[in-house]
Amino acid sequence: MNAPISIASAHEPRTAEVSRDTAETQITVSVNLDGHGQAELATGIGFFDHMLEQIARHGLIDLKVRAKGDLHIDGHHTVEDVGITLGQAVRKAVGDKRGITRYGHSYVPLDEALSRVVIDFSGRPGLVLDAHFTSGMVGAFDTQLVYEFFQGFANHALVSLHIDNLKGINAHHQVETIFKAFGRALRMALERDARAAGQIPSTKGTL
Repeated sequence: MNAPISIASAHEPRTAEVSRDTAETQITVSVNLDGHGQAELATGIGFFDHMLEQIARHGLIDLKVRAKGDLHIDGHHTVEDVGITLGQAVRKAVGDKRGITRYGHSYVPLDEALSRVVIDFSGRPGLVLDAHFTSGMVGAFDTQLVYEFFQGFANHALVSLHIDNLKGINAHHQVETIFKAFGRALRMALERDARAAGQIPSTKGTL
């Protein structure tokens, strides 16, 4: 069963730990949104660990992920459920969103590849992803799972997320630019806005 999520107040440290335990996966994710980009990762999928490290490093988020999944079948459940659990942890850590920038965006190149990510901590989940990967696999990672990871994250962090791979020939580069750009966009959106300290960044007064 999933651990219950209690939303932190704006005055508490922006940290959280969430566990997800199902018949398919056992996952624990901890985050510090005001960290230094440190990562401790063990999902059983090497390339996926490498991509999660990009989120931590470029998002300046301290991130720990421990995942045991049914990799004898494939990586689908593991990747999707890490996305879900990470989304829950970020949602819990960000609290009521007072004082955050709310919106973030980033363009990131890697050689011939270029990706753009735009995120809104809107409280309304949604994902639009446009990427045509040139290979179905990168190492042991199925590139179709990029969508599943970010769908899980968006649904449970309650964010609107737009991801576009604009250029790319090498699938490794395509995927890596997406994860790096996501980290940078996440960092921007979660930055504390000194001019709006203590304010909800919405005319509705809630997010």
